[in-house]
Amino acid sequence: MKSAYLIKPGRIELVEKSIPAPGEGEVLIRVKSALTCGTDLKAYLRGHPLISMPGPFGHEFSGVIAEVGSGVNGFKKDEPVMLVHTAPCGECEYCKRGFFNLCSVLTKDMTLGAFSEYIIVNKRVVKQNMFHKPDSVSFEQAAFLEPLSCVVHGVRVLNPQGKDNVLIIGTGPIGLLFIQVLKLKGVNVAVLGRNSFKLNLAKELGADVIFTYSEDLLNFTDGFGFDSVIECTGKKEVWLKSVSYIRKGGTVLLFGGLKSGTEVCYNAGRLHYDEITLKGVFHYTPDDIKEAADLIKSGNLKLTKLISGNFSLSGITVAFEKLSKGEGIKYLIEP
Repeated sequence: MKSAYLIKPGRIELVEKSIPAPGEGEVLIRVKSALTCGTDLKAYLRGHPLISMPGPFGHEFSGVIAEVGSGVNGFKKDEPVMLVHTAPCGECEYCKRGFFNLCSVLTKDMTLGAFSEYIIVNKRVVKQNMFHKPDSVSFEQAAFLEPLSCVVHGVRVLNPQGKDNVLIIGTGPIGLLFIQVLKLKGVNVAVLGRNSFKLNLAKELGADVIFTYSEDLLNFTDGFGFDSVIECTGKKEVWLKSVSYIRKGGTVLLFGGLKSGTEVCYNAGRLHYDEITLKGVFHYTPDDIKEAADLIKSGNLKLTKLISGNFSLSGITVAFEKLSKGEGIKYLIEP
């Protein structure tokens, strides 16, 4: 089988490997659709602590079961599935306290290698976070389960109330998914970005109003400020600017991750006297995944609008070069 390996930042190579056999509790998936994501792009540009190099990468995918290991219940060969790449252990102190997204071993045993013809899915994922894909859902739509689960978790943490004014900063795939999930909850959504094409797409996907950085956002709230701000760029300067748009008592959801070790400094008076909440958010829980799966099955999301083009494995470098230049939103890789 062919598998795309990230050799070092800026270099991807196709590697020929033997098709692996699933062990006890595992399944072998024939990948049908894999999507690029912001984490993959970070790894391609500068490396990433959770993605070893050289090695396989890619973690947003769907496919068909090619082989089932011993002890697997509820799944059989040739069934189409949708899944994510991690699952909590259920035994560490965080899991015991219900913080499944912060499980101690969650990121140490990830299913990576979606940019391959075949991939082994580990026992925990098979047992907890893999689902049958209905015929009404395409493989392309099903591959959105992982990023959508992240967004569902962010919305759950934020807990917006109907008619809240929420500002999303960033028009990448995560920001565009946040728009759609929030609108299903009846929230007023404003979007701040730089790219006119992506801003127009944000409007098409349901944003009530779009802004560029040169415009006065607070006019939208009559100077009151937004009830919540969701930072989706992962840029330090935007993290710092986010609090400028929030009302007293509001919450800034810091979704876009910064490089570990980065330090940010906020006006203590603003945080203290205005009771501003800065909230980090990471990954998802099994409940978030189930909710995301139901959203995909509902057909209420315009997921394929976020796919900017298709490539085979041999064209994967072209896809990442386009993303590195700000061209496109997500690319579909079809092994």
